[in-house]
Amino acid sequence: MPLDIDTRDQLLETVRRFVREKCVPIESKVGEEDRVPDSVIAEMRELGLFGISIPTEYGGLGLTMEEEVLVAMELGHTSPAFRSVIGTNVGIGSQGVVMFGTDAQKKEWLPKLASGEIVASFALTEPEAGSDAASVRTTAIPDGDHYIVNGTKRFITNANRAGMFTLMARSDPDRKGAGGISAFIVPASTPGVSVGKPEKKMGQQGAHICDVNFDNARVPANLRLGKEGEGFKVAMQVLDRGRLHISGVCVGVAERLIQESVKYAREREQFGQKIGEFQLIQGMLADCKTEAYAARCMVLDAAQKRDRGENVTMEAACAKYFASEMVGRVADKAVQIFGGAGYVADYGIERFYRDVRIFRLYEGTSQIQQLVIARGLLRGE
Repeated sequence: MPLDIDTRDQLLETVRRFVREKCVPIESKVGEEDRVPDSVIAEMRELGLFGISIPTEYGGLGLTMEEEVLVAMELGHTSPAFRSVIGTNVGIGSQGVVMFGTDAQKKEWLPKLASGEIVASFALTEPEAGSDAASVRTTAIPDGDHYIVNGTKRFITNANRAGMFTLMARSDPDRKGAGGISAFIVPASTPGVSVGKPEKKMGQQGAHICDVNFDNARVPANLRLGKEGEGFKVAMQVLDRGRLHISGVCVGVAERLIQESVKYAREREQFGQKIGEFQLIQGMLADCKTEAYAARCMVLDAAQKRDRGENVTMEAACAKYFASEMVGRVADKAVQIFGGAGYVADYGIERFYRDVRIFRLYEGTSQIQQLVIARGLLRGE
């Protein structure tokens, strides 16, 4: 059930104040130290942000898709690293359990995820499998009432903080493609599971990605999500929701960059006048606002359709493709408007410029979104 309008507005205002009062002032510190302070994470737990997409019966807020993307837009008004702290619990790490988990699995894991007691990670990508998700090589071989898991996952968000992994692994090695893949809940404490060092990245310092290694890890069969061979289905349905969430974040970041650009254009003087009075600067601002507004409308429309129970695989791909490309263009124009100041660290614009580049890669690259959209059209969807 959606929240009543007053409760929804109160939630959004609470998140808005948290972002502006607690996150924005320490953005540069988080970037320099590559960590989000424990005190900020604790406040995220208190606000219920780890559980916004988890049903209320398991301790979450149970937000609709529309409500979730509105929250994501608010969180986008600060460095994306803050949103990443809760991102896997809200999206790809937890939604496999929400959508495909048994009653026992839901009762065991969802309350811990909703409270932020544990962090979930989504373990799909491998050294030889990323966009080509159906070529997963990590194996989960049945062995009595367990599966024996071997393989390596790469670039796994929040892996170094995870208490559980939603794992995609090949349970039928003789069956190629998507049909041989199953999904599992794997506790991080499982013997044989190890996590590598966080990667050094272009942007989003404070949000970590690591390799996850499985060496004869024994996973109980009752922790399989869905039926054997349904892993690819689990992954794709989880990604529909995740793509809309990320699209909302892209809108929020774009709106923050526009806000900063307008403020700078009002203050900076060249040739005896504010640069905002020059039509070429105005043109860039207008382009940014138009694109951000278009993305906001797309994301909300797709979210509303999903809340009505419609299949939004194509709409989610459209929104993710447009919004992630859009925020890259807005970030580029923001650097241009700031000029030399946009290229140095003091103003933070260059940090956002680096941060937003990842949005075109994860949750499916722009090229994967194009394929999803085109194939849907050719199928007559």
